[in-house]
Amino acid sequence: MADAGASRTSESSPMYRDLAAYYDRIYTWKDYRAESNRVMALARRFGRTRGRRWLDVACGTGRHLEILRRRYDVTGVDLSRPMLREARKRLPGVRLVAGDMRSLDLHERFDVVSCLFSAIGYLRSEADLRRAFRTFERHLLPGGVLLVEPWIGPAEFRPGHVSLDVYEDESTKIARAGFSEREGPLSRITFDFLIGESGRGFRHLREVEELRLTSAARLRQLLGATGLVTTWVPPRPRIRGDRGWLVGVAAKGR
Repeated sequence: MADAGASRTSESSPMYRDLAAYYDRIYTWKDYRAESNRVMALARRFGRTRGRRWLDVACGTGRHLEILRRRYDVTGVDLSRPMLREARKRLPGVRLVAGDMRSLDLHERFDVVSCLFSAIGYLRSEADLRRAFRTFERHLLPGGVLLVEPWIGPAEFRPGHVSLDVYEDESTKIARAGFSEREGPLSRITFDFLIGESGRGFRHLREVEELRLTSAARLRQLLGATGLVTTWVPPRPRIRGDRGWLVGVAAKGR
């Protein structure tokens, strides 16, 4: 599922509002260090600049930025203000901006622009995808590289799939059960959260997440329309959650 950092079409989702403080515990299984090393390797492989300015769109609680900042001058953007509050606790001194990936304009350019953990899937129309891709392109320096981690495509989506994730420490217990369905071009995943905390008891939250199912080939077509030179890096089957990478490089002579 998508990262805390998704630049969403709405701030109404419980995951990114009521559950922001629990988000990192819900995704405790996620290997942010390995993912950050992977994305930095892709930036070195495809990027054509010598600078170290990195913009992470849909940065969420800042777990990737926490690692990327060791080598790069980082800026983070997210639509969810509760998620940004969590990120600011983790990243004092780092520039974090509230913004929508479809309309963001920081009036500056970067060596690397990233959009991770399938946040792009929250854009539910091709018109919104085009707007976001133009935003990304506008923020790239000549020779700069865009790295997008997509949501899964329609051929890979499994309607009827059930999932269960559990987190616990001394004071907090969280269970998240999910059930997937499909409606046209959208995947719909219903999540039920049971959260128990010492002194507070248990409470239940339900969230329905809808993400657009777009093939890698179609994403490349849409991104290519911006003028970026595109590449598709296939997923590695043995890596949990690896969905491949959409890469775009800005022409140096533009």
